[in-house]
Amino acid sequence: MQRAQNNQWRKKRLVRLCAGIALLPFLFSGNDGPDQLEQVERRGSLTMITRNGPSSYYLGPDGATGPEFYLVSRFAEYIGVRLKVEVAESFNALQELLDQGKGDLIAANMTRTRQRERAFNFGPDYLQASTQVLYRRGDQRPASLADLVDRKIMVIEGSSYQSRLEEAQPRYPDLSWETRADVGMDDLLQAVSDGAIDITLADSNIFSLNQQYYPRAAAAFTLGDPSSHAWAFPPGSDDSLVEKARAFMRQSREDGALDDIQKRFYSPQRRLDRVGMFQFLEHLRERLPPLLPIFRQAAVTHEVDWRLLAAMGYQESNWDAGAASFTGVRGIMMLTNRAASDLGVTDRLDPQQSIAGGARYFQGLRSRIPRRIAEPDRTWMALAAYNMGMGHLEDARVLTEIQQLDPNAWQDVQSSLDLLSQERWHQQTQYGYARGFEAKQYVSNIRNYYDVLVWMDTSDHPLLAPAGAR
Repeated sequence: MQRAQNNQWRKKRLVRLCAGIALLPFLFSGNDGPDQLEQVERRGSLTMITRNGPSSYYLGPDGATGPEFYLVSRFAEYIGVRLKVEVAESFNALQELLDQGKGDLIAANMTRTRQRERAFNFGPDYLQASTQVLYRRGDQRPASLADLVDRKIMVIEGSSYQSRLEEAQPRYPDLSWETRADVGMDDLLQAVSDGAIDITLADSNIFSLNQQYYPRAAAAFTLGDPSSHAWAFPPGSDDSLVEKARAFMRQSREDGALDDIQKRFYSPQRRLDRVGMFQFLEHLRERLPPLLPIFRQAAVTHEVDWRLLAAMGYQESNWDAGAASFTGVRGIMMLTNRAASDLGVTDRLDPQQSIAGGARYFQGLRSRIPRRIAEPDRTWMALAAYNMGMGHLEDARVLTEIQQLDPNAWQDVQSSLDLLSQERWHQQTQYGYARGFEAKQYVSNIRNYYDVLVWMDTSDHPLLAPAGAR
């Protein structure tokens, strides 16, 4: 009897053992699914969720750009996949899109906070920024949180700025503010500039990028300690993509990619001073609206970017149709009498004729630039020629070559423009003396105005909205 029971027990044990062995392939066959990094690699693409704006992602004159876009593009290359972009309509929508699986990470100047660390897996910190309290120049400058009581304050809903104010409220119970989910930082800076609100909050890096566009807005004081910016990944135990991001950031610090972002996007070079930008925005508000359809039509007809054409018009005349100089040039595009005659312009003070003539003249100059010169250098050289003539431009290119620099690169050619006013150099040229330094400044100014118009146009800025929509 005992022997029979033992045999039966052995058979049951053998059955269990065989069943366990049979299950092994299923336990270790990968049926649990690929991790986040493997999914990205198999898909061949990485999708960043971001916001549209100068500090994250926007469409510039040469295509997609922005600090976050540039860095995540490098990350995608590091993984060996292409980059896709998913733009959230509001700040709160960033997390919604990530939770819905619409992207692999959030890259939108997101501040690492204790509350957010419970909602995301954060990658490594890549930027330190301070929260600045912004007010309108000319108003009484607040010096502390106590001075914000009874001020009209507005911040982005769900932002770290809202959290900063909530943390401060127990100490200042009368402090109040409004949160909005339907506005971006540009809207708030415009509202401060226009006096529609008294105060808003912004990270120091974001305000640094936007400050030139809103010269009436100023930083009053810094609120709290500096905070860290990091990419946000889906929550959970899968940190495969986060680990890859850590390795990438280590390399980016070593190879200088992070420093390159600072120079590329946050450098003050080629920015308008506050007075110049204030005047530009005032003229943009008052003078540009009736000229917009004319610039756009001329741009289509003559295949010139309307924003570049408008920037040229502002540099030439501040968009003043009746502008005139002592040299006899007149109108929005400041055409000479001879140029106007060659272009078929019968009335230089007529905005439509002047703008169309200027577009045609500029396009003719650009077509004469050697085709081996790539964009945007062709355009910058054509602008210099618009100011001082094609002959002097060619002289500058010759001098550039004499100095063993690249005559096909605007960066090198513009450094030679100063030489055209120096006798020992212009004696070596065919066309002689020229105020090349003025042409260099001319191009630089137009590029500044152009950058502003591109930024406004691609971000649906209210100052470029049709008259009836403002």
